[in-house]
Amino acid sequence: MALPDLDSSVGHSFGLEFDGVLIKQITEISGLKFEQEVIELKQNTNDGKYMIKKLPGRPKAGEVTLTRGLTSDNSFEKWVKDSRFGKMSTARKGGAIVVYDYEGAAIKRYKLVNAWPKSLEIGALKAGDTSVCTEKVVITYESLEVE
Repeated sequence: MALPDLDSSVGHSFGLEFDGVLIKQITEISGLKFEQEVIELKQNTNDGKYMIKKLPGRPKAGEVTLTRGLTSDNSFEKWVKDSRFGKMSTARKGGAIVVYDYEGAAIKRYKLVNAWPKSLEIGALKAGDTSVCTEKVVITYESLEVE
């Protein structure tokens, strides 16, 4: 069910979907953005005044960081291993970050084109600590599309 125009979405539930596999245990997503280069056109007007006009350039590739609690699921490790050893034909994937509403229906999909994991980081491990152990994966992508 779509949200009314005056309501805003609450980002309480989201997941990562690659190759038909959905990972819903994601706790944080950061760095998801569209960006493109800016071209400066410098010229003189008809009356001789100097003017700078800004034009849209090529889209830029991006990176997104996903954090989740440490689990027995090793899908991130397998994916990183493929890219680490140069198996880019299997490491480079298309997928999406999906945002869900309160009822579990997908309300927005951010499609990542030719994405692969750049790094995997395990959170700090401290003896006697009661915080949740986490893992962060940084995914680089060539373009981002909204579906």
